[in-house]
Amino acid sequence: MPSSITLLITGVSTGLLAGGASCAAVQGGLLAGAVTRRDPAQTRVPTRMSPSSAKKRPRAASPNPARHATATAPPEPTAGNLAPVGAFLAGKLLSHTVLGALLGIFGAALQPSPRAQATLLIIAGALMVLFALDLYGVKAVGRLVPRPPASFGRLVRRSTRTSSMATPALVGFATVLVPCGVTLSMELVAITSGSPLAGAAVMAGFVLGTAPLFAVLGYLFRRSSRALSGRLGIATGIVVLAVAAWTIGSGLQAGGWASFSTGSTPAAAAAPAPSGGGKGASDGPVSIDASGQQTIVLTVTDFYEPTSFTAKAGVPTTLVLRGKDSGGCARAFTIPELGVQEIVKRDGDTKVDLGTRKPGALRFSCAMGMQTGQITFQGDKA
Repeated sequence: MPSSITLLITGVSTGLLAGGASCAAVQGGLLAGAVTRRDPAQTRVPTRMSPSSAKKRPRAASPNPARHATATAPPEPTAGNLAPVGAFLAGKLLSHTVLGALLGIFGAALQPSPRAQATLLIIAGALMVLFALDLYGVKAVGRLVPRPPASFGRLVRRSTRTSSMATPALVGFATVLVPCGVTLSMELVAITSGSPLAGAAVMAGFVLGTAPLFAVLGYLFRRSSRALSGRLGIATGIVVLAVAAWTIGSGLQAGGWASFSTGSTPAAAAAPAPSGGGKGASDGPVSIDASGQQTIVLTVTDFYEPTSFTAKAGVPTTLVLRGKDSGGCARAFTIPELGVQEIVKRDGDTKVDLGTRKPGALRFSCAMGMQTGQITFQGDKA
């Protein structure tokens, strides 16, 4: 189970890299409507009047104050422009955080296996791909992309016509019902977290990551009253496809189906010392004691050290996860093939019984598939 801090960072980074642009493309119209109707003085005054209206209207010594303010008043202060945007984002943060906690509770009740979690990550990446293709106008995927009911969109648009400052907050809260493709993927990650706190963390982090772009767009909408979200399609699609590839790759690694590790990983650990080898039998990360029990020691900090082992097949084996100020995703240790899920102690040993292994490779990873490694079990040479 990934830590809450790790998932918060994951949510923020995803929001910054892809969520802001993709969600702005979907929710930009709601944002524009929520923040551009807050001041009645912004209502446009007709520049021309019919002759009959001009005759009926008496001349006044001083012009209409509201009309005069519209024509000559300086721009509204920045704080005034950003207040509705802040209310919109606050409402969005609240609804997504609550949803994340509920999804975390749902995931905890399900307690999905490492490979089930990996499958959800792959599905999340696939949703991102569909969303990006939909942005590019690929008609074949249009029906596959989840969309809110048209009646909901009309209801939200009508609510933006009021002048209450509470309106942008309510519209922001309602955006949880109008998710973009990346939001859906984060919701799946919240489910895999298996914890209400971790689920809330990933969704809150995601909204915080999208906040800078939404704040800039909201300010521009407030000043110009023009929705610019439709112009984000090309850039959004590129970023979302890149994040989708990363998410699918992580899912494949988290499920133990593939490994994309590079040659920068440490060299394989030394082969186990023979039984009865005395003091030298326990020196390395792989060792066999006098009773024939094999022990593999994996050091867990913010990373796994080493990431590649050579061990002996056909003997009882225990994997020791040795936490040394461990943190981040590395603490959520999994062996997909065996269904093993362990939260490594920050400082201390966590033991995993691997049984008696046959020759072959056994892959391990963090729950998010971002850090991986492999134990290669070898039989006796003839």
